[in-house]
Amino acid sequence: MALLQEQASARAVLRHYRMSATKAREVLELIRNKPVQEAVVALALVNREAAEVVGKVLASAVANAATRFGLSASEVYVALAYADEGSTLKRFRPRARGRATRIRKRSCHITVVVAEMDDEMKRRSAAKQAKQQAGQRSRRVASSRRRPEEAPVAEAAALAAPEEAVEVEAVEVEAVEVEEAPVAEAPEVVVAEESSEEAAAVAGEEEGE
Repeated sequence: MALLQEQASARAVLRHYRMSATKAREVLELIRNKPVQEAVVALALVNREAAEVVGKVLASAVANAATRFGLSASEVYVALAYADEGSTLKRFRPRARGRATRIRKRSCHITVVVAEMDDEMKRRSAAKQAKQQAGQRSRRVASSRRRPEEAPVAEAAALAAPEEAVEVEAVEVEAVEVEEAPVAEAPEVVVAEESSEEAAAVAGEEEGE
Protein backbone atom coordinates (compact mmCIF):
# COMPACT_ATOMS: atom_id res chain seq x y z
CA MET A 1 0.00 0.00 0.00
CA ALA A 2 2.92 2.36 0.66
CA LEU A 3 4.03 1.95 -2.95
CA LEU A 4 0.52 2.82 -4.17
CA GLN A 5 0.47 5.94 -2.02
CA GLU A 6 3.60 7.15 -3.77
CA GLN A 7 2.13 6.43 -7.22
CA ALA A 8 -0.86 8.10 -8.80
CA SER A 9 -3.70 5.66 -8.11
CA ALA A 10 -7.48 5.69 -8.23
CA ARG A 11 -10.07 3.25 -6.96
CA ALA A 12 -13.68 2.24 -7.49
CA VAL A 13 -15.86 0.25 -5.10
CA LEU A 14 -19.14 -1.58 -5.67
CA ARG A 15 -20.91 -2.37 -2.41
CA HIS A 16 -23.62 -4.88 -1.52
CA TYR A 17 -23.75 -6.59 -4.87
CA ARG A 18 -25.90 -9.74 -4.76
CA MET A 19 -23.17 -12.27 -5.54
CA SER A 20 -20.94 -14.42 -3.41
CA ALA A 21 -17.39 -13.17 -2.90
CA THR A 22 -16.02 -16.51 -4.14
CA LYS A 23 -17.56 -16.08 -7.60
CA ALA A 24 -16.23 -12.51 -7.88
CA ARG A 25 -12.71 -13.50 -6.77
CA GLU A 26 -12.40 -16.08 -9.56
CA VAL A 27 -12.80 -13.29 -12.12
CA LEU A 28 -10.69 -10.72 -10.26
CA GLU A 29 -7.71 -13.09 -10.33
CA LEU A 30 -7.70 -12.86 -14.13
CA ILE A 31 -7.02 -9.09 -14.23
CA ARG A 32 -4.82 -8.53 -11.19
CA ASN A 33 -1.39 -6.93 -11.98
CA LYS A 34 -2.23 -6.58 -15.68
CA PRO A 35 -2.40 -3.47 -17.87
CA VAL A 36 -5.92 -2.14 -18.22
CA GLN A 37 -6.12 -2.87 -21.94
CA GLU A 38 -5.17 -6.53 -21.39
CA ALA A 39 -7.61 -6.76 -18.48
CA VAL A 40 -10.47 -5.51 -20.65
CA VAL A 41 -9.68 -8.15 -23.30
CA ALA A 42 -9.51 -10.88 -20.66
CA LEU A 43 -12.90 -9.90 -19.23
CA ALA A 44 -14.48 -9.86 -22.69
CA LEU A 45 -13.54 -13.53 -23.13
CA VAL A 46 -15.12 -14.67 -19.84
CA ASN A 47 -18.75 -15.77 -20.05
CA ARG A 48 -19.78 -15.00 -16.45
CA GLU A 49 -21.96 -12.46 -14.71
CA ALA A 50 -19.06 -11.38 -12.53
CA ALA A 51 -17.01 -10.46 -15.62
CA GLU A 52 -19.56 -7.84 -16.68
CA VAL A 53 -19.76 -6.38 -13.17
CA VAL A 54 -15.99 -6.26 -12.70
CA GLY A 55 -15.64 -4.63 -16.13
CA LYS A 56 -17.92 -1.79 -15.06
CA VAL A 57 -15.99 -1.30 -11.81
CA LEU A 58 -12.71 -1.28 -13.75
CA ALA A 59 -14.06 1.32 -16.19
CA SER A 60 -15.11 3.50 -13.25
CA ALA A 61 -11.63 3.25 -11.70
CA VAL A 62 -9.99 4.23 -15.02
CA ALA A 63 -12.36 7.19 -15.32
CA ASN A 64 -11.41 8.31 -11.78
CA ALA A 65 -7.72 8.10 -12.71
CA ALA A 66 -8.32 10.18 -15.84
CA THR A 67 -10.27 12.79 -13.87
CA ARG A 68 -7.87 13.11 -10.95
CA PHE A 69 -4.48 12.64 -12.63
CA GLY A 70 -5.14 12.90 -16.37
CA LEU A 71 -4.00 9.32 -17.02
CA SER A 72 -5.26 7.34 -20.00
CA ALA A 73 -6.13 3.64 -20.07
CA SER A 74 -2.79 2.81 -21.73
CA GLU A 75 -0.83 4.31 -18.80
CA VAL A 76 -2.40 2.48 -15.86
CA TYR A 77 -2.61 -1.11 -14.66
CA VAL A 78 -4.73 -3.05 -12.16
CA ALA A 79 -2.77 -2.71 -8.94
CA LEU A 80 -5.37 -4.23 -6.60
CA ALA A 81 -8.53 -6.22 -7.21
CA TYR A 82 -10.34 -7.99 -4.40
CA ALA A 83 -13.82 -8.86 -3.12
CA ASP A 84 -14.96 -8.80 0.51
CA GLU A 85 -18.00 -10.53 1.92
CA GLY A 86 -20.99 -8.30 2.51
CA SER A 87 -24.19 -8.76 4.44
CA THR A 88 -26.01 -12.09 4.17
CA LEU A 89 -29.79 -12.33 4.03
CA LYS A 90 -31.07 -15.40 5.88
CA ARG A 91 -34.22 -17.05 4.67
CA PHE A 92 -35.86 -20.43 5.24
CA ARG A 93 -37.40 -23.00 2.95
CA PRO A 94 -39.98 -25.55 4.17
CA ARG A 95 -38.95 -29.19 3.90
CA ALA A 96 -40.45 -32.56 4.70
CA ARG A 97 -41.73 -33.57 8.18
CA GLY A 98 -42.18 -29.99 9.32
CA ARG A 99 -38.51 -29.11 9.03
CA ALA A 100 -36.94 -25.98 7.50
CA THR A 101 -33.70 -25.40 5.58
CA ARG A 102 -31.73 -22.17 5.81
CA ILE A 103 -31.08 -20.16 2.61
CA ARG A 104 -28.14 -17.73 2.62
CA LYS A 105 -28.41 -14.92 0.09
CA ARG A 106 -24.88 -13.57 0.06
CA SER A 107 -23.47 -10.25 -1.15
CA CYS A 108 -19.99 -8.83 -1.66
CA HIS A 109 -18.04 -5.59 -1.98
CA ILE A 110 -15.85 -5.42 -5.12
CA THR A 111 -12.86 -3.07 -5.11
CA VAL A 112 -10.55 -2.29 -8.04
CA VAL A 113 -7.51 0.00 -7.75
CA VAL A 114 -5.57 1.22 -10.80
CA ALA A 115 -2.19 2.89 -10.63
CA GLU A 116 0.24 4.48 -13.04
CA MET A 117 2.71 2.07 -14.63
CA ASP A 118 6.42 2.53 -13.99
CA ASP A 119 8.98 2.78 -16.78
CA GLU A 120 9.70 -0.97 -16.84
CA MET A 121 6.02 -1.91 -17.15
CA LYS A 122 5.49 0.70 -19.86
CA ARG A 123 8.43 -0.69 -21.81
CA ARG A 124 7.15 -4.27 -21.57
CA SER A 125 3.62 -3.24 -22.51
CA ALA A 126 4.82 -1.24 -25.51
CA ALA A 127 7.03 -4.12 -26.69
CA LYS A 128 4.13 -6.57 -26.41
CA GLN A 129 1.79 -4.31 -28.36
CA ALA A 130 4.42 -3.76 -31.04
CA LYS A 131 4.90 -7.52 -31.37
CA GLN A 132 1.17 -8.09 -31.73
CA GLN A 133 0.87 -5.35 -34.36
CA ALA A 134 3.83 -6.78 -36.29
CA GLY A 135 2.24 -10.23 -36.26
CA GLN A 136 -1.05 -8.85 -37.55
CA ARG A 137 0.75 -6.89 -40.26
CA SER A 138 2.72 -9.94 -41.40
CA ARG A 139 -0.47 -12.03 -41.61
CA ARG A 140 -2.18 -9.35 -43.70
CA VAL A 141 0.81 -9.13 -46.07
CA ALA A 142 0.99 -12.91 -46.42
CA SER A 143 -2.73 -13.13 -47.22
CA SER A 144 -2.48 -10.31 -49.80
CA ARG A 145 0.45 -12.06 -51.52
CA ARG A 146 -1.42 -15.34 -51.77
CA ARG A 147 -4.44 -13.81 -53.47
CA PRO A 148 -2.76 -12.88 -56.84
CA GLU A 149 -1.20 -16.34 -57.07
CA GLU A 150 -4.54 -18.06 -56.52
CA ALA A 151 -6.25 -16.08 -59.34
CA PRO A 152 -4.29 -17.57 -62.32
CA VAL A 153 -4.77 -21.04 -60.91
CA ALA A 154 -8.52 -20.52 -60.76
CA GLU A 155 -8.57 -19.13 -64.31
CA ALA A 156 -6.55 -22.08 -65.64
CA ALA A 157 -8.91 -24.50 -63.93
CA ALA A 158 -11.91 -22.71 -65.45
CA LEU A 159 -10.36 -22.84 -68.94
CA ALA A 160 -9.39 -26.49 -68.66
CA ALA A 161 -12.81 -27.56 -67.42
CA PRO A 162 -14.70 -27.19 -70.80
CA GLU A 163 -12.03 -29.15 -72.71
CA GLU A 164 -12.28 -32.03 -70.28
CA ALA A 165 -16.05 -32.00 -70.59
CA VAL A 166 -15.84 -32.18 -74.38
CA GLU A 167 -13.41 -35.09 -74.24
CA VAL A 168 -15.69 -36.99 -71.89
CA GLU A 169 -18.67 -36.44 -74.14
CA ALA A 170 -16.75 -37.75 -77.16
CA VAL A 171 -15.74 -40.87 -75.29
CA GLU A 172 -19.32 -41.50 -74.28
CA VAL A 173 -20.53 -41.15 -77.88
CA GLU A 174 -17.89 -43.59 -79.11
CA ALA A 175 -18.90 -46.08 -76.44
CA VAL A 176 -22.51 -45.87 -77.54
CA GLU A 177 -21.54 -46.47 -81.18
CA VAL A 178 -19.55 -49.57 -80.24
CA GLU A 179 -22.33 -50.99 -78.12
CA GLU A 180 -24.89 -50.81 -80.96
CA ALA A 181 -25.57 -54.33 -82.35
CA PRO A 182 -26.55 -54.99 -86.02
CA VAL A 183 -30.26 -55.44 -86.55
CA ALA A 184 -31.10 -58.95 -87.80
CA GLU A 185 -32.98 -59.04 -91.07
CA ALA A 186 -36.33 -60.85 -91.17
CA PRO A 187 -36.25 -64.14 -93.13
CA GLU A 188 -37.88 -63.97 -96.49
CA VAL A 189 -40.94 -66.18 -96.90
CA VAL A 190 -40.86 -67.97 -100.25
CA VAL A 191 -44.24 -69.15 -101.52
CA ALA A 192 -43.98 -71.92 -104.10
CA GLU A 193 -46.26 -71.45 -107.10
CA GLU A 194 -48.33 -74.50 -108.04
CA SER A 195 -48.31 -75.60 -111.65
CA SER A 196 -51.49 -75.40 -113.78
CA GLU A 197 -51.67 -79.20 -114.16
CA GLU A 198 -51.62 -79.82 -110.44
CA ALA A 199 -54.32 -77.23 -110.00
CA ALA A 200 -56.55 -78.84 -112.59
CA ALA A 201 -56.09 -82.28 -110.94
CA VAL A 202 -57.03 -80.93 -107.57
CA ALA A 203 -60.11 -79.25 -109.02
CA GLY A 204 -61.19 -82.50 -110.71
CA GLU A 205 -60.90 -84.47 -107.48
CA GLU A 206 -62.98 -81.94 -105.69
CA GLU A 207 -65.74 -82.14 -108.39
CA GLY A 208 -65.71 -85.97 -108.27
CA GLU A 209 -66.30 -85.96 -104.57
